Amino acid sequence: MKGFLFAAACAAAVTAGSTIAYGQAANLEGEEQQEAKNKANDLELQEIIVTATRRNARLQDVPLSVTAFTQSKLSEEGVVGYEGIAHLTPGVVMNKPTQNFNNFTARGIATNGYGANLQSTVAIYIDELPISANGNSTILDPNLYDVERVEFLRGPQGTLFGSGSLAGAMRILTKKPDLDEFDMSFLVDYGLTGSDSLRQRYNGMVNVPLVEDKLALRVVGFYRNEDGYVDNIGTGVENSNSLKDWGGRAVLLWEPTDRLSVKLLASHEDSYPEDSSLIDPNLSEDRETRYSERPDLFTGILSSYNATIDYQFDGAHFTSSTTYSDFDQQFFVDLANTFAFTIPFRLDAAAYDKIFVEEARLVSDNTSNWEWVLGGFYYYKRRDVDFAYRASDDFLSARGLTGLPNDTYTLFFNHTNIHELAGFGELTYRFSDKLWVTGGLRYGGTKVQTITEDGGYQSNYLTAALTGYSGPLTVAPVVAAVGEQASASRFAYKGSVSYKPADNITTYATISTGFRTPIVNARAGAPSLNDPNDIIIPDGASSDKLTNYEVGLKGSWMDGKFTANLAAYIIDWKNIQVQANRVSDSVQFATNIGAARSKGIEFEFFMNPADGLTMSLNGSFNDAKVVDLTPEEAAFSGAVQGARLASPHFQGSALIKYAFDVSDDARGYVSTTITHVGSFPGLFQYVAGQPGVQQPTYDYTESFENVNVHVGYEKETWSLVAYVQNLFDDHSVTYVHPEAFIASRYGTLRPRTIGLRFSYEY
Repeated sequence: MKGFLFAAACAAAVTAGSTIAYGQAANLEGEEQQEAKNKANDLELQEIIVTATRRNARLQDVPLSVTAFTQSKLSEEGVVGYEGIAHLTPGVVMNKPTQNFNNFTARGIATNGYGANLQSTVAIYIDELPISANGNSTILDPNLYDVERVEFLRGPQGTLFGSGSLAGAMRILTKKPDLDEFDMSFLVDYGLTGSDSLRQRYNGMVNVPLVEDKLALRVVGFYRNEDGYVDNIGTGVENSNSLKDWGGRAVLLWEPTDRLSVKLLASHEDSYPEDSSLIDPNLSEDRETRYSERPDLFTGILSSYNATIDYQFDGAHFTSSTTYSDFDQQFFVDLANTFAFTIPFRLDAAAYDKIFVEEARLVSDNTSNWEWVLGGFYYYKRRDVDFAYRASDDFLSARGLTGLPNDTYTLFFNHTNIHELAGFGELTYRFSDKLWVTGGLRYGGTKVQTITEDGGYQSNYLTAALTGYSGPLTVAPVVAAVGEQASASRFAYKGSVSYKPADNITTYATISTGFRTPIVNARAGAPSLNDPNDIIIPDGASSDKLTNYEVGLKGSWMDGKFTANLAAYIIDWKNIQVQANRVSDSVQFATNIGAARSKGIEFEFFMNPADGLTMSLNGSFNDAKVVDLTPEEAAFSGAVQGARLASPHFQGSALIKYAFDVSDDARGYVSTTITHVGSFPGLFQYVAGQPGVQQPTYDYTESFENVNVHVGYEKETWSLVAYVQNLFDDHSVTYVHPEAFIASRYGTLRPRTIGLRFSYEY
């Protein structure tokens, strides 16, 4: 039944079309916001202005695959985090084990959905701050309220956004203060998941002009208190994966002259999920049960401070953005399933990131046939990590294992320094209004080094516990050490040709490249204490490289009532960085393997066939697999020639919305969104170091359809929306964790949630 509904909706939407831009207003950075056009009851398709090329440009003219969401669309759909963005963006999959522990896959560029030790293939920015990191760390899932828009750029964005944007970049752009008008808004959302899990979300904003036309302050606050829906039978806690998330930001904008503006921003978010959402489908029919001997915690506290200076020279616009941030996180995981819960085995990793980012760029005005962007970028990150591997006091006492100061059997501290310095530029020449070419280049150098600090110790607890030994453990200090410095200097380039055969149609062909920084394995050269015949941890992984060949078409017809955007691509991914795990002790490490190829088609359509009726469809077909692999690389990584990468062959969504007048000043609407994501493997099939031996954790996600329904009533300043998310209460597996050390390895859709959403804007 669900599959039939999705097929019917797709057929209707294909006939009608959809939109690449889920927005309803042109939002020009630095220009007066067109508030009237942002209202949800304005159903006319408006032009979307994006800054994906570091300059204001019509979305339909940008030779990139970009999806943009305005705040009105996010609020209407109840999107407050990454998962909603992924469901509405073609070619993108959200790998979500649990809150604050997730990452995107774009265009099939992923070897598994976790990416431990590896830099993410999709860069995530909050304004100018990159927040994405390596897979086995907490990555904040930020609140999305009072944003100017969210832009998702697919394909490598190495020339303008650096080494972390191998397969794409997502930009969360917050709103600037309004210098002229007092403004305020709030949004309250109450939902019920299942029969007993209450979801509460509160958001508010106040904008105050302090000096007319010169100075204004904008303050945003939010609080989320969401009951969990997963029972942990190991800890005995029902609805254990509850979430508390709060924070806000303050933005001060000063424009002393028509040429100069200074923006100061301070933001803070504290996100505390009380347990993981991963489940074991074998524990209960409803797939809402997990097992761990203690909660798994992925908490994050992000504070950031930014100063942005804009100055309009004669002929060019200068921007300097300086950002400092602190990110404190917990990565606490019960690893006891490594040994079938016969002995306690836990990791408490507390990390502390300090990040400094400076980007300066000069962008030419559109006053001649030549357009250019020149910029420089500096990034510094220090990550301090305290690793505590723990047993339990009860187990140590029962087995007579002594000699430890507490239940921590291994304790060590290290920090990693990352420096990245780059220069970049793009040059466009317009032969005419119909034909232009663009070339882009970025040259950057990265240095990465990990230093082990004094103060820790290690013991033979695992060996003793597994062999039945009783008595004093051997405890030795961790010796301070300076690891090898990994460095790489790389070029990334882009070239594109754009042609408009008609005023309403843009076509383009693009070649673009991307890469990731090298990786040093923290335990390089270390043998296994449990099995000396197991593989030795290699030094690390060098940079991989990706080349994207893309053609696309963006067009609109029938006075803008029908919009179609198409893109086809072939991606060659070489020297692939992969994550592997040593079998005997589950030590993770990074290495490289040969090459993969990803081929696909993306489509987005929009149709406004009648007053009040809109239909949309987006989706992608993708085929991504390993195409070059030596026998040695196969043995080392667990991959095989022809192995699928971790992405579905098809995913997409369809939206149908009908709005109607209730009175002269009120409007109602009904909308349905159906999302489909196909199944895909969660990891490579075979055990690293044991060719032909299948991974015990090898599995596929499940193909699923998620249906959301909204019924809304809107007046000039307020709206009320009743909604049902996951209408059919689908519990399909959407994520498979690749590692055996946790017992509950499967992520699922959030169960059916029914709610009300009230918003007000002054």
